[in-house]
Amino acid sequence: SQLRDLEGRGSAAPADGRALRADLPLVGTAPHSATRAPASTRAADPAPTTATRSTTAPTGPTPTGPTPTTTTRTTAAPAPVRPEGVAGTPCTATARACVDLASRTAWLLDGDQVVRGPVAVQHGGHEYPTPVGTFTVQWKAEQYTSREFGSPMPYSVFFAPGGVAFHEGRQDTPSAGCVKLVHDDAVAWFSYLQVGDEVQIH
Repeated sequence: SQLRDLEGRGSAAPADGRALRADLPLVGTAPHSATRAPASTRAADPAPTTATRSTTAPTGPTPTGPTPTTTTRTTAAPAPVRPEGVAGTPCTATARACVDLASRTAWLLDGDQVVRGPVAVQHGGHEYPTPVGTFTVQWKAEQYTSREFGSPMPYSVFFAPGGVAFHEGRQDTPSAGCVKLVHDDAVAWFSYLQVGDEVQIH
């Protein structure tokens, strides 16, 4: 009867349908291994590592010398070169002829050198003032007569709009805007100046 009781108990299935066999594992469980170390004594799997660059300054004695410094050089764009003034005149070295209306004087220049001058000139009056500025020689005429005033203008060197020119003329009366010179200076201006030369009137 005891055998039957054991067999009966052994054949009976529990409510969840699993056999009560101590020597078989339950579904979903892993068998215990006698050789597997407990979780508490197993070495953890090494974590993946990423190579990084150390930013820690190296240890060691602190240098006693001067701390090196880094300098940044800033190069500015070169300033445009301006011609320098010619000594004794109000004009720069780019002018070939120079006139100072206030002092009624004029010069011929070659770079920073004075070729001729200062010489006396007569310029325009209040009604016909001589224009101020930088001009260039437009054309020349050894013998010319003004169409507007009918007056002769020997050795004319025209340099500004309206027929303004260097030419030979009287020094005791104002001009109609031109720069008048005595005969020798008018010849020198006519011979020296060429079309395209710069004229500065100050």
